[in-house]
Amino acid sequence: MREFRWLTAKAIPPHLDLRECGWTMLPEERASEECMGIASAKGMTPALWLRFLARHGRLSRRLVLLVGINDPVARARMLRMGFGEVTGDEIALPELEARALRLAELEDTLPRYRRLGRLSLDLLAREAFVDDRPLGLHPREFGLLWRLADSPGRPVSKQSLVKDVWRMGFVPETNSLAVHVSRLRGKLGTAGLAGLVETAPTGGYCLRPVDPAMRASLPLGKDGARRDGYAHLGNEAESVSRV
Repeated sequence: MREFRWLTAKAIPPHLDLRECGWTMLPEERASEECMGIASAKGMTPALWLRFLARHGRLSRRLVLLVGINDPVARARMLRMGFGEVTGDEIALPELEARALRLAELEDTLPRYRRLGRLSLDLLAREAFVDDRPLGLHPREFGLLWRLADSPGRPVSKQSLVKDVWRMGFVPETNSLAVHVSRLRGKLGTAGLAGLVETAPTGGYCLRPVDPAMRASLPLGKDGARRDGYAHLGNEAESVSRV
């Protein structure tokens, strides 16, 4: 879907307004966690960056397109921090839309494998393994774990989990979500990963971050090795994700 949200306090300038290309701009309260964001980064100081990341703590950086960074070294740093696209000031609307479409297409492309420390996930088999031993997960238990692995260390709301795993637009009155989380925690605990799934203080659940050296949640190749395209993610990205 061609939807985006504007993440900067000032009004969106015409040359960045994708509504001119048929997109819909959603207000913050209506946008889902998977909705792409556009932000003007021109003149952003480190203090303003910290404030920005704190204000949008639930936002996945891989879905953010930053505009206004003219220094190539600074652009490279933002890419290493995990932002999806970074451009300078001089960008026209057609190029902006092309980059936005590329982000949307990348988001629709899921890796088969994910690894977080001793835990690995296989999307095709819909199974999780600890030290290569299967956990025997129910499909929805796997769905919960896979969804939480999208952003280790960041809370995912109950509404988002129900929408993405149960394919429902509302949180049911039953305790089905809590029951599945409890069973998932039990299986992880039996395998030596007790405490991996945490209850977030703001509601919902999150995966406890692993050591940045583990390169959490990165796609693996067929041989189980991380793809070279992700080798740049490391301590810097992990440190920002906890802001």
